[in-house]
Amino acid sequence: MKNGIAECSVCHSKLLPPGSKTISRAYDDHKIRVSSKQRVLNVLLVVGDCMLVGLQPVLVYMSKVDGKFNFSPISVNFLTEIAKVIFAIVMLLLQARNQKVREKPLLSISTFVQAARNNVLLAVPALLYAINNYLKFTMQLYFNPATVKMLSNLKVLVIAVLLKMIMKRRFSIIQWEALALLLIGISVNQLRSLPEGATAIGIPLATGAYVCTVIFVTVPSMASVFNEYALKSQYDTSIYLQNLFLYGYGAIFNFLGILGTVIYKGPGSFDILQGHSRATMFLILNNAAQGILSSFFFKYADTILKKYSSTVATIFTGIASAALFGHVITMNFLLGISIVFISMHQFFSPLAKVKDEQQQNGNLELSNAKDTHRANDSFINMAAGANEEASHRGESDDRTPLLPR
Repeated sequence: MKNGIAECSVCHSKLLPPGSKTISRAYDDHKIRVSSKQRVLNVLLVVGDCMLVGLQPVLVYMSKVDGKFNFSPISVNFLTEIAKVIFAIVMLLLQARNQKVREKPLLSISTFVQAARNNVLLAVPALLYAINNYLKFTMQLYFNPATVKMLSNLKVLVIAVLLKMIMKRRFSIIQWEALALLLIGISVNQLRSLPEGATAIGIPLATGAYVCTVIFVTVPSMASVFNEYALKSQYDTSIYLQNLFLYGYGAIFNFLGILGTVIYKGPGSFDILQGHSRATMFLILNNAAQGILSSFFFKYADTILKKYSSTVATIFTGIASAALFGHVITMNFLLGISIVFISMHQFFSPLAKVKDEQQQNGNLELSNAKDTHRANDSFINMAAGANEEASHRGESDDRTPLLPR
């Protein structure tokens, strides 16, 4: 090799060593192969999330007796966190059992203490989730199940703002317009959805509903963003170990809520199983499965994708509430769902990418095209050179005089 140029010992061809563009293309091809697996995971997450999230308001509605809850919503949330803690422990034991010899043991005290210190930020989303889970029951007193799901989609805009502020995530103008379309779709669905003259907790229904809606949208949005940030900031930590901390904090906060209820209402309210039915048991299992699935969304996918999948679940909720409880699917609901689907398609469209990503992809394609063109030119030049050399040899042979014998 001379001056960075390799020469073939047989044909003496000049060969350039692989440059940064070649390595970059190989890395991009690797990312494409990995992203295809990621897309499969995203599809499975969305399908599972649609089923669980869409079924939750229906189960909550079925748990009501004469429009009220005979059980404490905090007890449901506490039992849900306990179920998730048990699941995290079982999965952590299975993961530790399948560990390789050279890997750091998951069940050692040093690993557990170090992971607990590194993931202490999970206490913040755990507290916010404890507040949000109670608000889910309160919202059922104001709206039907399909309306609750449509209102929850307002979280997407708040989450986008928080992602931009906390995680420095960038969105294109088309994506912001898609989020605006989402709000329009929700507003169309909400036209004339509140019964006139109804009241709750001593204040007009519209005022109580809007106050709960603001809290219902802001608190879980902050919880989702902080949860994604906490999980991804410690990406090397086992997700089951992180879930154990998250659900453990959640169980503690909900238990403190139960103690507060006991202080306020008396010792009789300490029975966490009081007023529960078969519907509430299914609700606890559904909430636990939904929380476990959400952790995979936040660590391996994206918060925006999680909320858009919850939007798709609105269709299932609307159809189920109409079939089971006789709720009427209005034209406003159908129009709102249509606008939401347009918003979702626009947000995830390749044309909605940030300009830097488009420019990077364009440069990669242009680099591939240039390298292909150079290879073709090199091959043409080599062929032309071979033909020219052959013609020169032919001419020299013709001009050489014959030697006498």
